[in-house]
Amino acid sequence: MGAGISGIASDRDTERVSPRWSTKLGDVPESCISLILASLDPPEICKLARVNRAFHAASLADFVWESKLPSNYRFLVRRVLGEDPDLLSKKEVYSRLCQASCFDDGNKVFWLDKIIGDICLCISSKALKITGIDDRRYWNYIATNESRFSTVAYLQQIWWVEVVGEIEFQFVPGQYSLFFRLQLGKSSRKFGRRVSNLDQVHGWNIKPVRFQLSTSNGHRATSECYLYNPGNWVDYHVGDFYIDNPSTPVSIKFSMVQIDCTHTKGGLCVDSVLICPTGFKKRLKLP
Repeated sequence: MGAGISGIASDRDTERVSPRWSTKLGDVPESCISLILASLDPPEICKLARVNRAFHAASLADFVWESKLPSNYRFLVRRVLGEDPDLLSKKEVYSRLCQASCFDDGNKVFWLDKIIGDICLCISSKALKITGIDDRRYWNYIATNESRFSTVAYLQQIWWVEVVGEIEFQFVPGQYSLFFRLQLGKSSRKFGRRVSNLDQVHGWNIKPVRFQLSTSNGHRATSECYLYNPGNWVDYHVGDFYIDNPSTPVSIKFSMVQIDCTHTKGGLCVDSVLICPTGFKKRLKLP
């Protein structure tokens, strides 16, 4: 009898004591949480960082974010951000590289794709060599909110169209695509609605435009097409190239020409050139 009563009392004591020894999510060692976070994608890491203080502290560990950074991130921080990578945490480096950052006098924009972590570059029309750009009878720059650079080059009329560009940069290994972002006609807004002026559009349906690219590591591509879809921005695919060595800068030359002088061409907006991972073009969305 006494033993039975003693057993019941012991069970009750256990019930009172056990809650003090129960394990909570916050009791998981921070180092263990960091190891788990390092195996996740950046969006998932940011979500879990809001669970509690332990998860937030674990998400700040440098090794968690260093695995998400491109192998040449030190070059990117110096070239694009103009800062010393040793003075920034790895999370801050990743966050800032994922934001669109202007460099080279604001004529180029860089960002890391948040989903695949690869390099994207956008080059303004002001960074391109355009034949006749200094003669306002042919070309001029017009302001627009449809470009990330707020300005595009507009062709009124000319016989010889030639737009050439070049950039030297360090890319992470992979396949990249290059596009020209063009529009036939110029757009504006009236009474809150987008309207397109196509009055000066002519000459683009007679002969195709030739696009070319070449790289210092031996890749070349050529394509031809007629410009189409007046009043809307179109990303014209020039070609693809491959990067094998992330520590060696690669020079990329590209151009678009229509030099058939039997007729004039006009009414063309040149916004920019985009260089991005080839898989990125399937979800290409530019401002």
